[in-house]
Amino acid sequence: MAVPSPSGRVVVTGIGGVTPLGTGLQNFWPRLVAGESAVGPITLFDAKDHATRIAAEVKDFNPEDWLDRKEARRVDRFIAFAVAAAQMALDDSKFPEDQEIRDECGVLIGSGIGGLTFLGEQFRRLMEGGPSRISPFLVPYMIPDMASGYVSIQHKFKGPNTCVVTACATGANSIGDAYHIVKRGDAIAMLAGGSEAPINEISVGGFAAAKAMTTNNDNPSGASRPFDLNRDGFVIGEGSAVVVLEDYAFAKARGARIYGEIVGYGMTGDAFHITQPDADAYGSSRSMSKALKGAGLTPEDVDYINAHGTSTPYNDRLETLAIKKVFGDYAGKVLVSSTKSMVGHLLGAAGAIESVVCLMTLNEGIVPPTINYETPDPDCDLDVVPNVARKADVKVALSNSFGFGGHNASLAFRRVE
Repeated sequence: MAVPSPSGRVVVTGIGGVTPLGTGLQNFWPRLVAGESAVGPITLFDAKDHATRIAAEVKDFNPEDWLDRKEARRVDRFIAFAVAAAQMALDDSKFPEDQEIRDECGVLIGSGIGGLTFLGEQFRRLMEGGPSRISPFLVPYMIPDMASGYVSIQHKFKGPNTCVVTACATGANSIGDAYHIVKRGDAIAMLAGGSEAPINEISVGGFAAAKAMTTNNDNPSGASRPFDLNRDGFVIGEGSAVVVLEDYAFAKARGARIYGEIVGYGMTGDAFHITQPDADAYGSSRSMSKALKGAGLTPEDVDYINAHGTSTPYNDRLETLAIKKVFGDYAGKVLVSSTKSMVGHLLGAAGAIESVVCLMTLNEGIVPPTINYETPDPDCDLDVVPNVARKADVKVALSNSFGFGGHNASLAFRRVE
C-alpha cells in the first residue's frame, strides 16, 4: 500500500500484554475491572528467608507458545514476555506484512532491570564451576535492550531500534519517546512498551533491603493498598505490555482500529534523591503540566488519571500533592486510581501496562478501581475510585510514572471519535 505523508498525529492501533492477571487483553481486562488481586506467595524461587515473600507473578505464560523450544528455554523471562506482548499487539493491529513498510517501522521496548534472573543463574555457574561454565548468551540475554533487539529481528522492523532504561518510568518513557519518533516522521509505526521479570532472589532481596516493599506476607491479596493510610510498601510484579503506535494518516488509510490518540508527553527530573521523590512534588507536577501543555489541554479536560500509586508512604502522598498543584480545585473531581493495587508494581513495564489501562478506559467507559482501600489518609484525599470500578465517559486520560533516579513521565491519551 502507498504510505501517506506524515500527519503529525499518533494513534494506538494494537495492544498486547502479559500480566499477573492474565496473558492477553481478554484475560487481563475483565479481571482488572472486577478488582481481582494477582498477588500471592512467591513460587519462582524459595523465598522463605526473605523479608518479603509475596509478589504478583504471571501464572498462565508458556514461552514455548511464542518461541521455539530451544530459545524458550534459554532466553531470560523478560525477553520472552516482550516477544509475546509484541506479537499480540501486531496481531491485534492486523499490521501489514509488507517488508517495504516494515523497513520504516521501529521498536522501542524498555526494561528497568533487564535479564537479572539470567545473570543470577550465570553467576552461580561461575562460583560453582569457574568461567568455563558461563553461557555465551550471558551478555545478550542480560542487557535491557535485547527485548527491542529480539522483537525487531523477529518481525523485520528495520526502522529505529532503541531502548529506554529509566527505572519505574521506563514503560511510559518508551511509549512517549516512540510517540515523538512517529510524530516527527522518523518512522511510520513503532512497537513500544516495557518488559520486566524481576521476581528473583537478588531483586526481591535488594528492594526489601531498601525498605521499599511491603512485608504484609500474611495478607497477599490485601498487601498492595495505594493511598490507604496503612500502606507499607509496594508489591513487586512481572510482565510486559506493548502497543502499536502509528501515524494517524497511515492507520486511517489501511482501515485500522484506533484505541486512542497520544496527544501529550511530559518528562522531567527531580534532581533531588536517588530513590525518594522531591518533597514539594515539583518534578512530578511539572511532568503532568508539560503533558497537558503539549496536548493543548486544560486540567478540567482530564477525566481520569492512572496514578503511579505504588503503595509506598512517600510516593502516594507526594503524587497527591502533585495532582493538587496541577489540577487545583478540580483535583477532587477527577477520577484517580492505581491498578498497582491489583497487579503490583511491574517496574519498567508498569507505565506500559498503565497506558493500556488508560486506552481501555477510553474505549470501555469504565474506570478500574483502587482495591484494598480501607482507611482514608488525609494526605491522599482524592477520589481514588475505591474498591469498585466505576462507569464514566472518559474522553481524556493521563498516566503517571515516576522512577528511582528522579525520572518523571506523564502521557496524555484522547479518545478518537
